[in-house]
Amino acid sequence: MRLDQTQLTAIRHVATECFGDDARLWLFGSRVDDAARGGDIDLLVEIPSLDSEQALRAKYDFLALLKQRIGDRRVDVVLSTAGSANPPDIVEIAKQTGVRL
Repeated sequence: MRLDQTQLTAIRHVATECFGDDARLWLFGSRVDDAARGGDIDLLVEIPSLDSEQALRAKYDFLALLKQRIGDRRVDVVLSTAGSANPPDIVEIAKQTGVRL
């Protein structure tokens, strides 16, 4: 995994702050591959306690706070909530190929 401990800790703390204690996180994509170079930080956030509208607002707060804590990195966030509009395929791929944070 190509994130340092400071980045991992910041991601976990900001996720809890924005999405709540029951949010579950996965890092997926190129940052999971130690042999790869560059790439954005792809995160799946599973949020059982928020509806889609609340989760979207929380996503924007998360991205803003995370930028303050880890700097100007490209971060993509896929949200999974009850009634989520994301295709189930991306959620399953992220869970199967990603690392739970």
